[in-house]
Amino acid sequence: MDCPHLCDSVKLNRVFIKNKKCELSTAADGTSLSEKVWKCFECTSIKDNWMCLNCGTVLCGRYDNRHALNHSSKSVDHDVCLNTSNGSVYCYKCDDFVINDTDKNALCDLRHELRDDDSLSETSTFESSSTKTQETASTSSSDSGWEEPNRKLRPRKRTTSSDSTEVVTKRKSLRKVVGLRNLGNTCFMNSVLQSLSNIQEFSCYFSALPSLESKAQKRVYHSRSLKENMNDANVVEELRKILRNLSDGGDGSKAISPECLFLVIWKVVPQFRGHRQHDAHEFLRYMLDRLHTEFQHLTVPMDSLSGGKPKVLNAPNATDNGSIMFKGRSSIVTNVFGGTLQSEVRCLICGMESKKHDPFLDLSLDIPEKFYKESDDDKKPICHIADCLSSFTEIEELAETELYYCSSCKCKQKSTKRFWIRRLPNVLCLHIKRFRWNNFYRTKIDLRISFPITSMDMSQFVLNNGPETRRSNAGSNVYDLAAVIVHHGNGSSCGHYTSFAINNGTWLHFNDHTVKEVGVKAVAECKPYILFYNRREMNKTL
Repeated sequence: MDCPHLCDSVKLNRVFIKNKKCELSTAADGTSLSEKVWKCFECTSIKDNWMCLNCGTVLCGRYDNRHALNHSSKSVDHDVCLNTSNGSVYCYKCDDFVINDTDKNALCDLRHELRDDDSLSETSTFESSSTKTQETASTSSSDSGWEEPNRKLRPRKRTTSSDSTEVVTKRKSLRKVVGLRNLGNTCFMNSVLQSLSNIQEFSCYFSALPSLESKAQKRVYHSRSLKENMNDANVVEELRKILRNLSDGGDGSKAISPECLFLVIWKVVPQFRGHRQHDAHEFLRYMLDRLHTEFQHLTVPMDSLSGGKPKVLNAPNATDNGSIMFKGRSSIVTNVFGGTLQSEVRCLICGMESKKHDPFLDLSLDIPEKFYKESDDDKKPICHIADCLSSFTEIEELAETELYYCSSCKCKQKSTKRFWIRRLPNVLCLHIKRFRWNNFYRTKIDLRISFPITSMDMSQFVLNNGPETRRSNAGSNVYDLAAVIVHHGNGSSCGHYTSFAINNGTWLHFNDHTVKEVGVKAVAECKPYILFYNRREMNKTL
């Protein structure tokens, strides 16, 4: 939002921050400069801290010990603060993130000065950990898998084998994995983008697309104004750039900034405007719906495709002027994530049954109440993802407010409803409904849910009682996990999102600009919010 309090509350300039760093650069206790500068003045927390732009005091946020909020409430014109981790600006009086700047661009100058400091360096090129034999001889790689900077090691001769060649090849491929910069509470977007980039069928499609950006559109991506023509905002093009950048490894040293995509999202979905924390599932659905809509109206010159042939295009139509149109019912979105549900409603009076087919891009699953309801029994059963799927497909009686009009009885009657999966998608997206309304606020069900990493069989949830449904489910019903998004925290409007994804057989943890190699156990022990499963090819075993 445009904050009207900047003139009264922003008194600092970049010289202040520079002098502050110089004062502490000769710290005698061995503490690094970044830790010295950005500790909370009250509790010495080094987590996500905020600098008051009136007096320069660094204090912790409202989700730690609330010292920054208390400072704002006790002082006059001390309402605007700057996040020392990602450069976002927040106004406590407006209770919102700030997107405008002063007449002299003071916020921009302060951000530049912060980025010059070590605390905002975002080196994120992933280096896999050394093999066990290398670790015993050298400690050049940390446990997190990051390469230790400016450390020169004496070269030595090594014998080569098929195993070592495979390790070297694997490490080279993993070096391409990079993180995404947090633009101010944009972890919800980063976790979704990293998950999509590791779904090969989806990301490879976008990487093979030609540039869709026209000269007239280029001005749109560098302005936060909403006055431009909404038709110029091309989410497909900006996502293509991000996914190709992630695939190529960025510039090799820094995290990729998804700012252009974020600004386009602002234009097409105004509810994501600003820097509030948003729901990752809502963002995923809005973006997939927008991508599908744009693909229905995109036109690409034929000569811009590889070899002049639309190898990667989905059901294109050639036009008279030598271009390709994407118009059609399906798109890469529906081809990858699209499935079909069959709902069955049965009248409890006459037994009349009505069937309806509905497309879906993901399944939103309730957590059965028996797993989280408070009780005297301390030994509650462990919830499995199969329990959530069973709850989704089980028969339920419709409430009095949802009476079904029976065409046989000619009036509304009590009835039951049941869902079946009629056709499974290539990539099965499962959203676990962890957030629920409790009176006037939302609460989170912070329950651990067990889920399979490999070989999840969906056969028991699929309708296979006729030749038509058997033809639509000709593929395998077995799925392997590709990515998982995790929400950390207690509330829907706060907390943090990270994601796990498998890349060339190695599980990685994506936390904004940082990327870390993890084991399968770490993935299995996380509390999933969104799960992405790849359909296994027929006759393939692990």
